Amino acid sequence: MDQSRLIVVDPGHFHAALLQKQMYPEVSERAAVYAPVGAEVIDYLNRISSFNARQDNPTRWELDLHLSADFLREMLRDRPGNIAVFAGRNRGKIDRIVAALQAGLHVLADKPWIIDSAGLPKLEQALEIADRNGVAAYDIMTERYEATSELQRAFVNDPEVFGRVESVRARSVHHVMKMVAGAPLRRPAWFFEIEAYGEGLADVGTHVVDLVQWTAFADQAIDWRTDIQILGGDRWPLTLTKEQLRQVTGTEFPGTLDYYCNNSVKYTLRGLPVELEIVWHWEAPPGGGDVYEAAFRGTRSHVEIRQGESERWIPELYVVPVSDALLPDVFEAARRRVAALQAEWPGVEAVETSREMRIAIPERYRVGHEQHFAQVTNRFFDYVRDPRSMPAWERPNMLAKYYVSTHGTEVSTH
Repeated sequence: MDQSRLIVVDPGHFHAALLQKQMYPEVSERAAVYAPVGAEVIDYLNRISSFNARQDNPTRWELDLHLSADFLREMLRDRPGNIAVFAGRNRGKIDRIVAALQAGLHVLADKPWIIDSAGLPKLEQALEIADRNGVAAYDIMTERYEATSELQRAFVNDPEVFGRVESVRARSVHHVMKMVAGAPLRRPAWFFEIEAYGEGLADVGTHVVDLVQWTAFADQAIDWRTDIQILGGDRWPLTLTKEQLRQVTGTEFPGTLDYYCNNSVKYTLRGLPVELEIVWHWEAPPGGGDVYEAAFRGTRSHVEIRQGESERWIPELYVVPVSDALLPDVFEAARRRVAALQAEWPGVEAVETSREMRIAIPERYRVGHEQHFAQVTNRFFDYVRDPRSMPAWERPNMLAKYYVSTHGTEVSTH
């Protein structure tokens, strides 16, 4: 395959820069950037500059910068590369994605592609265009590459360990103020406009919805029209002070803001009861960060990711037999699974107590959220080389994911 070239379109979210935190052999060092003039593109350029200037394994990006209010039209006219990258404003993102796919460009786009159910037909259209034009269209599901999530999937899909899945509960906690790539995060003021950015379930909640179906029904296609029933939901605000808003945006707000970023939703997935909670706080506790906890409950054991204070805010994976009678058999099956995992995960161990088993994960596998962007991007390049190699379940499951995230949000607001 000839070397690819990136076209970064309106990089309004720091995820755009994280995709370029490292170099890729199959990608040209020269990338094009099309964006409106503003603080967001300056923040992106500063991050790329810091990656190029760092002492340890610096990047070598050369950027052709095109600043214009009509940046999308100019990008489609020029087409200076073959891969369009989108990570910014969420409302209207799907229209830009469709336009890029119609132009024959591969698309790697940050979540969410849509933030309301009215966007589902456009999402379906985008995937159909990608198929027709023989290009890759992929959203950035970084959390699949978290070691605990990958290993949880392995244990849940071992019938001798887990049995049959009976229910799922998951919780995701994010923080407005955080450090990214070693620098305090500056968020644009529009980040706090839910009409433009979406509520928590419609945005970061897409990761949680994705992990549920990716884990419980591994490598299986889900039909959003027949396999999912939304039962109900709730929403509540995070109240931010004027001072907090100024600190994170650099913009003056007239007063406090009730930021409706928190959601819960209940639904069934092929009859499986699922409960999700998506929560935002202002700032993480000392030593902490974003949190993902998930309990998959089976007929033989529960397979749980915990990330509380007792785990020192580090995600840990546990296998918990559902009864004392099943404990010996479940532990033995889990030991066999750990042994089988050594080919892919050498060093993973089973640490047993009287009632549960912790799956001890070597530190080298805990690469962190920022490194997951490179892992997703490398997988995407496999599909750029051969779009037909993308698993058949990816596209129907993308529709299923966004059906839950959008309809679940709308249920909670009425």
